[in-house]
This record gives sequence, C-alpha cells and structure tokens, in this order.
Amino acid sequence: MRNCAAVLLLSAWGGIAAAHAGCFDVQVPVFRELRPLVPRSPRQALAEANARIAALPKDAADQEPRTVAALYAIRARAYGQMTLTHPERASALAGLALLHDPTDPLRLELLASYANSFSSAGAVTTALAEVKQARALVRPGSRSDICLQISEGFMNQLRARVSPAIRELTNAYLQSSASELPEARINASEGLAVALRSMGDGREALKFIDQQIQWDKARHARDDLSGGIYFRGEILRSMGHYRQAIAAYKQSRAMSMSVGDVQSTGYTDLRMCEAEIALKHFRDARLACNRAVPVLAAGHVTAMIKETRVQLAKIALGEGHPAHAVRILDQVLRDHGADMLAFTVAPAYLTRAKANARLHRYAAAYRDLNTYLRLYQAHNRANQARLREALEIRFQAKQEFERNAILRRKLQAAAHRATKQRQLLDWMEAAGVAGALAIALLSYILVADRRHRRQLVVLANEDPLTGLPNRGYTAQLATEALATAWTQSRPLTVALIDFDYFKTINDQCGHAAGDHVLKEFAQLSRGALRAGDIFGRWGGEEFLLVLPDASLDSALASVERLRLLALGIQVPCPEGRTEGLRVTFSAGLASTADGLRTLDEIVARADVALYEAKDAGRDGVRISRARGGPDAEPLRA
Repeated sequence: MRNCAAVLLLSAWGGIAAAHAGCFDVQVPVFRELRPLVPRSPRQALAEANARIAALPKDAADQEPRTVAALYAIRARAYGQMTLTHPERASALAGLALLHDPTDPLRLELLASYANSFSSAGAVTTALAEVKQARALVRPGSRSDICLQISEGFMNQLRARVSPAIRELTNAYLQSSASELPEARINASEGLAVALRSMGDGREALKFIDQQIQWDKARHARDDLSGGIYFRGEILRSMGHYRQAIAAYKQSRAMSMSVGDVQSTGYTDLRMCEAEIALKHFRDARLACNRAVPVLAAGHVTAMIKETRVQLAKIALGEGHPAHAVRILDQVLRDHGADMLAFTVAPAYLTRAKANARLHRYAAAYRDLNTYLRLYQAHNRANQARLREALEIRFQAKQEFERNAILRRKLQAAAHRATKQRQLLDWMEAAGVAGALAIALLSYILVADRRHRRQLVVLANEDPLTGLPNRGYTAQLATEALATAWTQSRPLTVALIDFDYFKTINDQCGHAAGDHVLKEFAQLSRGALRAGDIFGRWGGEEFLLVLPDASLDSALASVERLRLLALGIQVPCPEGRTEGLRVTFSAGLASTADGLRTLDEIVARADVALYEAKDAGRDGVRISRARGGPDAEPLRA
C-alpha cells in the first residue's frame, strides 16, 4: 500500500501504508507465485487472484484452506496497494476465517492486512491490540516478531504516537538488518522515513526512503517506486528544496499514470502546486491545483479538497487578488477547520490574515494572526516534545541493540577460542608432537588467520559479480574523496549511471546475459578511467562514478567514453531475440561547484538529473545545475 495516495493520506498523520509488504515468510506456493506481481501491477495480481478463486471447487475452503486463504491474502495486498481499504479488510477477514494457528505466517500476513486497513483512532487501537496479542505468541526476535513489530510501528504512527512508533521501527530495522531480512528492513526504513520527516529530520528521512527507492528499482516495482519517489519529494519540499521536490513529483506522477493510478496523481498535483507556490510560480501552481481538484472530488477526500482551496487562495493572493483569497478562505474556515488535517489549519489563517491586511482590514487580520500564532505555537511545542522523545528513544534502542550485539560477539568469540584451544590440545595429545612442532603450528595458524582476515576485508568491500567496490565501500571512498575536495578547494564531479531497458535484456536473453553485460561494462570501464577515479556498483544495473579534480566538462567526456564502450558490448542471446537490443545507459552528473557538501546531496542531485535523462528518451547524459537555475541541463539528444 505504498502508492502516492496512501503515502500522502497516512503520512499526514506521521504514518505510511505498507506496514507488512513482503515481510512474513509465507511458504504457500500460490502466494509465493503471485506475491511479486502485486507491487508491479496490483490490478493484474487482483485479477489473477479473483480468477483462481472463481475456478476453485465449492469445497475448496474445506479441502485446501491454506490455498484459498493465500489467494485472499493476495487480494488484500492488491487492494491495499490501490488504497481500497474496505475490500482489503473484507479479503483479509475472509482469509483469517479459514486459518486457526495463531503463529502461522500466512495468518499473520492476513492479520497485518486487516490491521492496516483502518484509519480511525478507535479501530486502529482495536487492531493494534490484536497485533500485540499475536506478537506474544511468536518467538521474540523471529521474522514474524519483527514483521509484527513493524505493523505496530505503523499503527502507532496512525494514532499520532510517533515516539513509540520510532522505538518499534528502529528496533525492527536493527533486528532485520542483523538477521539479513531485507524486505523487513525496507518496510521498517520506510516507516522511519515518514516518522523522521514528521519530526523535521529531513536528512535522516532521505537516507531511509532512498533505501526503499533503491530496493524498488532493483525489483522493478514501478507502483511502489512511484510512492517512494513521491515521498522523497515530500521530504525535499519540507527541507525547502522545492525544485528537486517538483522533479520528484513529476517523475512519480508519470509513473502513477503509466500504471493507471489516477487517484495518486491528484495528491501529487496538490503537493506540486504547493512547491510551485513556494517558488512564486503561480501560473504553474494553478495548473497543478486545478488538475488536483476533480481527482480529489471524485475520491470525496474532504480534508484534501479544502487544502487545495487554501493553495488556490495563496495563488490568488500572490497574483494580487486578496478579496478573492478572502472569499475562498471564509468558506474553508467556516467550521474553524474541523474537517481539515490539523497541520493545514494554521497556514489557512495566516493566508487570510495577509489577505485582510492587503485589504486594510486590520482588525480581522489581527484576529487571524493571533489564531495562527496560537495554533502554530501549540503545534510547534508538541513537535519539539515529540522530537526530543523520539531522538532519545532512537538513541536508547540503538545503544541497547549494540550492547546486545557486543555481548553476543564476545560470547561467540569466547566459545570459538575455547573450541580452538580444546581442538589444539586434543590434537597435540593424540599426536604427541614436540614443542618445536607446536610452535611451528601456532605460527602457521597466525599467518593463516591474517591471510583469512585480508580475504574477508576484500569480500566485504567487493561486489561479487563485477569485482568493483560494492555500494558500502563505494560510499566510503566517495565520502573521503568529497571531504578531501572541500578541504583542498578542488572540484569533484559525481556521475550516476543506470542501464536502459535492462529488464528487457534479462527477460529476452536470460539473467546470465544481463550479468555478462554488467561484468563486461565493469571490465571495460576500469581500463578507461583514471587511476584516482572511484567506480563502483551502486545497486542492480546502477553504477556510481566519482571523479576527483574533474570539472563538469571533463567528467562529461569520461562518461561519454564509457557510453561508447557500452554501445560496443555484445549481448549473448539466443538467435532471433537480439533484434533491437542495444546496450545503452542514461547518466546524471552533479558537482561540488553547486555547493553540495555531502554524498547524499550530490548523489540526490545526480539522481534527479539521471531521471531527467530517462524521461528525455534515455541513452543520454544530463547535468544537474545549481539551485538558482533549471534542475538539469540536457547534454545529449
């Protein structure tokens, strides 16, 4: 349930919708078969599940209850992805009625869907109690326990209990990372992104949402990716990076349209309108808000309709029509914002105060300004208190987890040493070796141990497919190079490279062919770059190139060399399937010349430029420009 509509509605209260997607270890074959289809095409997954349910014999619920329940679970997840909460709940309940083992991962999957389908405070409280009851029955620290903890975190966000939500999600994130449960980790990171954004910590929120975006890119989950990019725009907008936010909204909107998710475009247009107003682009803002109005009206989302009207009032005021702005806001605030989202009421009063002041109605302006200040101060005090509590909880959770991890490592190390000593003593006793031989043996063990540690360091830093630095090591090297560039006042440019239509190569020629392309590209690129350049695999078919002491022009020349090398790669493919297949990539460039100091900032700017290149037709490079100019400049047709 991670599309834009769900993200927007629930993130308004500090929550997000995909509380359990892909988290539980459900082993029913039909569920495992259809589950990957849900994020790519929820409508297709729903149609397939409905068709299979219709084809089942009448006694299927008695003969094959787990198969039928699994199909209902797919239905629930597909409905949830489309933010259709009532049919999601009905499907989850139908599946739950067929299962009785309270620790069955399939039943827990259905329970999470059921709990996720509520938004009213009372219903969420009831569902939360059921999830807590289920957690009490599963093994602490197990996969099911972690997934249920994530569900608790999401539901606490829906109840505006941000601090407990952050505690649960932080614990789940750390536990799933240590237990190597990537889907659970992504769910937890997504929830943390929303919670941290609501706390005003945009930088940390970006780190977590970018994990989700990279995950969805690698899985080609376009519907989920649209929601992640939309929420990235929300974070950027909250940080005041309006141009980057608009670029993210446009990209998300195009993705939503491509999968037929019209409802999400309404929410995206509303936020795009808000960002354009911040830039004083009132004409573009009006176009976006006017696009949002009919979509929101069709969905009967009163709070969002009123918020759109507040934005239209801001546009009227910005264009010099204060009387029109007052007329709009008088209607919006007729009931003092009772049916509006809490965080949108204060700005409405502030806008009306400004409009009344323009009309020289100072008494009315003074009343509205007082109301605005009262609401703003109350909201700000509550946010500051929650932020302090949330930061303390995150710190405590991380400390506790690290203490436990250190203790576990110490116990494991002690046990390992004891085992080695026992084995050595047994061997010496059995063999009756002399002291000199024992010394030689110990020397060999030390040398071998050092060699083993060196091999482990290489394995930890190297991408096993391409032999390039992996994402973690690339980020480390890039961060160090960036710090050096700023310390020495020298230029540095980053290129984010992503292969075009890579899924087509995998689908037509097989994943072995895709792997061949990546390995060949890595080998060719190493020979074409300077000794000091940093080139690593960033994830999937994406690579990061860091060019110290390189201006944008020289960096462009380097990327062009790589682009030409990629064009020459032959795809090993069965005869007849290679027609139209070419190895091309799109790239985005960003430079420290734009004042970007952190790796996250510079990669984010390069990422925006990369997607501009994708949207412009692929097989091209775009350069991210400084905040004062356009977001990206085309460099190739």
